[in-house]
Amino acid sequence: MIFRWTKVSGATSYKIEVKLSGTQDIIAFASFGPNTVMGSVNSLSPNKLYQFTITALNDQTALDVTSVETLTAPEMMDPIVTVKSKDSRTLIAGFRLKPGALNYIIRVQNTNGFYREDSVPTTPAEIKYLTPYTDYSLSIMAVNTGGRSQPSLPVTVKTVLPPPQFSATSSPSNDSITVSWDPVAHAVQYTLSIYKLGSDNSLLHNTSNTNMTISGLDAGSLYIIRGFAWDVEGRKGEGSLYINQTTRPPTPSIVSVSMVMNNTVAGLSVSWELDANVYGSIQYHVMSDQNLTCNSTSSSCTLSPVGCGEVHTIQITASNEAGPSYPSIPEVFITYPCPPESLAVVESSEGNCTLTWDTVPHAESYSAFIKRGDGGEEICNTTWNNCSYSCMCGNTYLMSVFAFNEAGSSPQGDVLNYTTLPCCPEDVSVSVVSTDTLEITWTASRGAQLYETRAVDSSEVIICNDTSPVCALSDLSCDSSYSVVVTPCSEFSGCNRACKAHTKDTAPCMPMNLMLNPKNSSCVSVSWTANNRAANYTVTASGDDGVRNCITSGKSCDITDLPCGSTYEFRVIATSAAGQSLPSFSESLETEPCCPLSLTVDQVTQAMTNVSWSHAKGAHTFITSLTSLRGHARCHTQDSHCLMGCITCETNYTVTMEAFSHSGRSSNCTYEGFSSSPCCPSGVRLYQMAGNSLRVYWRSGGSSHSYITEMVGSSNNYTCTASPGHNSCDVANLQCGEYSLVVAPLTPEGSKAPFCPQRMYSVICSGSNIGTVVYRGKRSVD
Repeated sequence: MIFRWTKVSGATSYKIEVKLSGTQDIIAFASFGPNTVMGSVNSLSPNKLYQFTITALNDQTALDVTSVETLTAPEMMDPIVTVKSKDSRTLIAGFRLKPGALNYIIRVQNTNGFYREDSVPTTPAEIKYLTPYTDYSLSIMAVNTGGRSQPSLPVTVKTVLPPPQFSATSSPSNDSITVSWDPVAHAVQYTLSIYKLGSDNSLLHNTSNTNMTISGLDAGSLYIIRGFAWDVEGRKGEGSLYINQTTRPPTPSIVSVSMVMNNTVAGLSVSWELDANVYGSIQYHVMSDQNLTCNSTSSSCTLSPVGCGEVHTIQITASNEAGPSYPSIPEVFITYPCPPESLAVVESSEGNCTLTWDTVPHAESYSAFIKRGDGGEEICNTTWNNCSYSCMCGNTYLMSVFAFNEAGSSPQGDVLNYTTLPCCPEDVSVSVVSTDTLEITWTASRGAQLYETRAVDSSEVIICNDTSPVCALSDLSCDSSYSVVVTPCSEFSGCNRACKAHTKDTAPCMPMNLMLNPKNSSCVSVSWTANNRAANYTVTASGDDGVRNCITSGKSCDITDLPCGSTYEFRVIATSAAGQSLPSFSESLETEPCCPLSLTVDQVTQAMTNVSWSHAKGAHTFITSLTSLRGHARCHTQDSHCLMGCITCETNYTVTMEAFSHSGRSSNCTYEGFSSSPCCPSGVRLYQMAGNSLRVYWRSGGSSHSYITEMVGSSNNYTCTASPGHNSCDVANLQCGEYSLVVAPLTPEGSKAPFCPQRMYSVICSGSNIGTVVYRGKRSVD
């Protein structure tokens, strides 16, 4: 027993005394120096309860005392009796139990330096987590509260080989399975155990290789496989985990192939027999050499889409998790034929037609269906590629051909819509509807879907295509003769080019380059250019007072009796038996403007006149002239009046006018002459005479007129006259005051000439007599 204690201060030694528990006899003791804190007591009995007393001494004086009771360890056990392998990493050890032991310790070690102690409660005990195929030394110790016994004598044992680790399993065929595994170190042989699910018989197969193919198995069956490795000592190693492997399914057997339709899609329905003894889910894969496949878990599936005239070589492969089976025996199947193509009709003779088509691969016979436009139908069955039938002009036929073989009828092919040449239209009418347009009408002809109307003259061809029995050919050449043919056409049979032609002339060409040449104020010569073969021409002049015209077969004519002041629009139309041309482009002409019927000249001052005149039709502007040997006056205006200055007194004027239209045409107008008023005297002077009289003097310039003098005052008026050739007169008994003085010539009619100026004077008296006359200035006459 080994003890350890704490050092006591002042102790010079320590003593341990041993007694059996419940007794007073000291059966052993031991002493230790002052510097010792751990010591042991030997020669005790195993598995006994002892009382141990430890005393700290200072010489012979006890400084401190402690007692403790404990068991000694159990007695050394017998060696392990049995050791066997549970698996490659676990051993099961059997040993004899030791009385008083609470549990046991198995010591495990090997020559590689491995050392481990496992605590186990009883026998037998499992020693786990060992290394496979390794030598181990095993000893055992009993344990109680006092400790553990000495190890027993060791026994040597080796763990078995580990289990094979399967790396791959497969079924290369439907009656074999191949298994492979990683090599197991130190193994000299392997054993595989295999049995079929549901069978009690297990088959063993030995090999020294790391793979094995097991043959003679049932197709489509599940097999359970386990493996063992054997060492050189002939010991069987740990068994592997069970693995499952299914063999490939058996090869299917085709029962039938047939054509089926799904909506409008054709397919091949393939069926086969099922094997009720196969294990698990089987996937069937149907293949055609035309790159069609289908999959199924039942006994049939459909290859689609398939076309007409196809040759299919069909095989079936069954597959499960192990892989596919061998393909079935090929089955050859031909689908229904394709519809015949290149349908064509040959009209061999009038009323007889032959329908032909291309031969179809894999077809055994044909049926042709010929339906007439009236609803009747013919059927022709043949093994050749043609059929004859009766046909008539202008009728439409719908024709189709079907091919047949063992798989059935071909699909509906192209329907040939054939129409015989339509008949020529009747009641053809050609009429001129405008200068460059012909309208052609006719009755509809049987079999015609489209009408081609062709008009031909010497230089061009005009074509109109329409489905109606009427056509307008426009943009034709004027004054031309056209040959018009209506050709009925059918979309399928073409056009009937043997129809009769009709001749029609177009209207004359429009006159061009219209020219107007006025001959005089009321006559205009009209000329033009035209290249019509035979036509009459009508010239029309339209104005605000009506229409005037002339007719000729030549290239000019005159329009007469045109009034002044009018505007006319001129056109020319050509007329022939074919109709009228378009009117020529118009030209406008203004006749000379009218002269005003009346013109008045009014003198407003001695040197200025106001000329006015009446309305003049067609006149836009006026130039009015007053002309004399002493000079002339002129005004230019749009108004009906004007003022003219620079008029010379006592002068006879000729009055003329030029009236102009908007376009510049003019008329010269002459009117009654105009005489200006007499000249007013100049150099008027007043001279004082005796007896309150005044003499008025002036210069007359050689005038042959009489003169009158008027003095007008606020209360008195005075006059005097002078005979022709005299240039003064006297005013008597003049009173003082303010006076205005006018000296004017008298007209032949005896009236006073206007426009002479007034002179202002002041007459101042001296007593009762005139004293002074003062000139105050001049002012114009009112």
